[in-house]
Amino acid sequence: MITGTAKHLVAQAFLPVIGRGNPRPTCVDDYIAASQTRMSVPPIWSVFLLISLITISTGAAPRPNILIILADDMGYSDIGCFGSEISTPNLDALAKDGVRLTEFYNTGRCCPTRASLMTGLYPHQAGVGHMTWASEQYPGYKGDLSHNTPTIAEVLHTAGYSTYMCGKWHITINDQPNKPHENWPPQRGFDRFYGTIKGGGSYYDPPMLVRDMKIITPWADPEYKPEHYYYTDALGDQAIRYLTEHAEKEKDKPFFMYLAFTAPHWPLHAPADTVEKYKGKYDEGYEPIRAGRYNKLKELGIIDPNWALSDAPEAWSAVPHKKWESHNMEVYAAQVDRLDQNVGRVVGALKKNGQLDNTLILFFSDNGGCAENTGRQSNAKKLENAKPPKRTDETPATVTVPLFTRDGRPIHSGPQAVSGPDDSYIAYGRDWANVSNTPFRMYKHYNHEGGISAPFIASWPKGIDGHGQLEKEPAHLIDIMATCIDLSGAKFPTEFNGGKTTELHGVSLIPEFHGQPLNRSYPLFWEHEGNRAIREGKWKLVALGADGAWELYDMDTDRTELHDLSKEQPDRVKEMSEKWQKWAEASQVLPLNPRKEAMKSGAE
Repeated sequence: MITGTAKHLVAQAFLPVIGRGNPRPTCVDDYIAASQTRMSVPPIWSVFLLISLITISTGAAPRPNILIILADDMGYSDIGCFGSEISTPNLDALAKDGVRLTEFYNTGRCCPTRASLMTGLYPHQAGVGHMTWASEQYPGYKGDLSHNTPTIAEVLHTAGYSTYMCGKWHITINDQPNKPHENWPPQRGFDRFYGTIKGGGSYYDPPMLVRDMKIITPWADPEYKPEHYYYTDALGDQAIRYLTEHAEKEKDKPFFMYLAFTAPHWPLHAPADTVEKYKGKYDEGYEPIRAGRYNKLKELGIIDPNWALSDAPEAWSAVPHKKWESHNMEVYAAQVDRLDQNVGRVVGALKKNGQLDNTLILFFSDNGGCAENTGRQSNAKKLENAKPPKRTDETPATVTVPLFTRDGRPIHSGPQAVSGPDDSYIAYGRDWANVSNTPFRMYKHYNHEGGISAPFIASWPKGIDGHGQLEKEPAHLIDIMATCIDLSGAKFPTEFNGGKTTELHGVSLIPEFHGQPLNRSYPLFWEHEGNRAIREGKWKLVALGADGAWELYDMDTDRTELHDLSKEQPDRVKEMSEKWQKWAEASQVLPLNPRKEAMKSGAE
């Protein structure tokens, strides 16, 4: 039997014969027929090609390692190869030698994206339709990854992969020391784990930091003692450690690694030397940076020049704390820069270990730029009568937004505070998020393009003949599991932990990496906090909030969603909205926004 890996390696080899963009063959006979149709292939060559196929199918092509790198709250245009002025040479290099998908989608929020990524399902189907709060009444909103839903790590384990995770988990309600230590990465298929169970917090003292199954702190970890602890660097260091140990001890086995950075999620924390690189870069405000990104995106061919730039929420001239706002963006840029530096170190380790050529690296973000106001108001009143808790080096950090550092210094927020060091806690806010999401509308939380569009890079030296090309067919998080299964030869189980599994509707992205169509059978769907969307071909139907009216957009001509066609095409709106409703009823989505209703009733 020809494995998925072998099939796609042969497909790549035949692209010069078959022609890029032509229908993708799916079996030996198809390849021979296609090659004979498009060029005169003598019978002897057909025999040779068939022998080559058989040789590959018997195991000559090893299955690839798979490395997924996830950024947190990073907008569509925040890296250089997607239009940014921020220095990201390592990600740009992966893009130059690989493929960029220009219409890759996430779910628009941290927890749902992670649930969807790990399971290949829509987040409600995996029990995490919102965040990590529990609703026993509604199975789509349990806030805890379903135990009847296998993760990528659990599936790849059955195919002989070693599995590692470094970074942010954020898909379980068990995120405090006094809660059961259940549904953590080592219990969901990962052989080794270093990271945080919670969703956010200090980069200098991350809350609920865990090594394997043990809660630790940066000061109480005998296995890792850097001179200056910074979470992004720590994740890079641990990833390199696991990759190196794998090369030394298990080099005959493929690996799967999930590297989930918290950068550039708030708070704005970054080492001073990296921040200094961007000093003065943003002093002129939002408009020139956004215009520069918009123009670069057009020059790169990532967006259609005819797509108009969406409106900005506020002009720089109206901003009262300009120096504060520009410095905040300097720190944000430093967070992205530092993430890129660590991507470079990890890639360097793969190369040094001889692992790079046969490693598929996927990079993308969990949602669009974040407009949340965390830390943007002064917390002086909260600090007036507050006292720092007594903590030792061994005391776990548990609070996402603390008032004091571990050594008792107050943590300041608001325009009088300076972002960057450990005694600050600030987010960059709506207007810079709008810049991050250039050229699109809206932000994290929402199902308009600014909330759900991610920069996406795929690099695999041995498996993708990449030259920086752009692929524009829509793809989604649900496709990542299908891609991993396709490459690994794993089988997705029909039952798991005593229950039936949910059918996967994602498709393998390997054809798109080679310029071939995905042949998707179903539309793509979204829902978060009542925001809703469906994408079918070039058409997108989207609504703002549970009571919002449906808006219809032609993504080929208007991906920035500025020309609503719903009144001109009511029949299409009716047809697509009915499909969305059927999906929602079948996927544990309803009722819309149950947390909001629970808060109204006093149940939460």
